[in-house]
Amino acid sequence: MFPNYRGSAPLKKENPVLRKLFLGFIHTHILYHANKEPFYGQWMMHELKEHGYEISPGTLYPILHNMTAQGLLHFSLSIVDGKQRKYYHITELGKEVLQQATAKSLELARELTKDEKNL
Repeated sequence: MFPNYRGSAPLKKENPVLRKLFLGFIHTHILYHANKEPFYGQWMMHELKEHGYEISPGTLYPILHNMTAQGLLHFSLSIVDGKQRKYYHITELGKEVLQQATAKSLELARELTKDEKNL
């Protein structure tokens, strides 16, 4: 579930601070993509993998369920190749949370890159 960015050493899974940070990043990715267009779970797993996050269905689907229960996402059902598929959409509350997360992320990124020589 933790990112292993191309060319970097794998991160230790047992670090609880990193676990919380990466879960926050995953939530932000989900809101970002739901704001662009509706998506389904398998697509999101592939998208997160493109960013270095190895996430299983047993991790992703509870996150999507919780985000739906919290009012950040809602879903619609569609039949694709004879199978029912959930497409997740962002809600107004989800848009507000995404906006706040984006502002805080940019603020932190500016601060970190300003002082990157000290890292």
